[in-house]
Amino acid sequence: MINLVDLKRQFQSVENEVLHGIAEVIKSGQYILGPKVRELEEKISTKLGVTEAVAVANGTDALVLTLEAYGIGVGDEVITTPFTFFASAEAISRVGAVPVFADVDPGTYNIDPAEIERRITTATKAIIPVHLFGQPVDMDKITEIAKKHGLLVIEDACQAFGATYKNKRVGSLGDAACFSFFPTKNLGTMGDGGIITTSDVELAGKIRKLRTHGTTKKYYHDQIGYNSRLDELHAAILLINLTKIDEWNQKRRELADRYRQHLRDVPYLTMPVESEDGSHIYHLFCMESDRREELMQDLLNAQIQTGVYYPRCLHLQEVYSLLDYKKGDFPIAESLSEKLFAIPMHPFLTENEQDQIIALLRQKGGS
Repeated sequence: MINLVDLKRQFQSVENEVLHGIAEVIKSGQYILGPKVRELEEKISTKLGVTEAVAVANGTDALVLTLEAYGIGVGDEVITTPFTFFASAEAISRVGAVPVFADVDPGTYNIDPAEIERRITTATKAIIPVHLFGQPVDMDKITEIAKKHGLLVIEDACQAFGATYKNKRVGSLGDAACFSFFPTKNLGTMGDGGIITTSDVELAGKIRKLRTHGTTKKYYHDQIGYNSRLDELHAAILLINLTKIDEWNQKRRELADRYRQHLRDVPYLTMPVESEDGSHIYHLFCMESDRREELMQDLLNAQIQTGVYYPRCLHLQEVYSLLDYKKGDFPIAESLSEKLFAIPMHPFLTENEQDQIIALLRQKGGS
């Protein structure tokens, strides 16, 4: 099977370093929020060009804690995309606020800034743009809208570690940014993990307090918080992968260019658009096709794994039925949910494997 993602190959490429790092942690006897976590926070903040980085248990918690630290809650609205993983909206709901959706751009699949402005009300407090599949959102336009209306911008960068927008790192473009270290992410660990980046020192302090049960002094609590801490073992693994991330992302870009070169003239396939303002780091390589199910089955028959991201838009999820959205409200996002599919994309995909994928898609797409 040619896998969509190949974590075994990734581990094999750093096996000795990872096993050494894990052994170091085990021998240290410090397993949660220790020196490895502090080192990871420092190196990520430096890499992204921000002053603060706060490691937490996962990407969803990163979003929840950031919203709560900003005081967003009941009666507030937060605008985001309906075409993303559920956590982007779930975090808004978790703090008691209401997710408000805006349709996406048909080429980049990212939230459309013009659609955002149409949905701003007196209750709107923030915008959560998602750098979907590793492609940066048009942040200049979103920042302009946010300043005009006095709104916060919280980047959902969970799929985009290492991407840049106008030569600035994703994670440094808004008031705060949230990343996931889920194993399949470009920068991932062997379990869950997440981090919040910002240059707002006060915000970072609030999040550090929230992640440890609402306390800054052990056993003394003046706030209800969370248990959302990154383990030392995960930090050790991430420190190793962090040294490889630029190389791995560049390989993804090369593979994406090759897919695009060989598949752009294939009938029934529409390639993703890459914005000129940003560096797309291809967490996933997704294409549109009216023959999605047929092509996916053909690929599966040839032992090639695929995936659908995402089969149901967030505004049509049962849990959000009370928000009174209906099919047809966001036609571009809904069309993508019916046509988009992902093919194998990871830094360890061989040229021979990619040739097999390309050949089958060219054959089936032209039949």
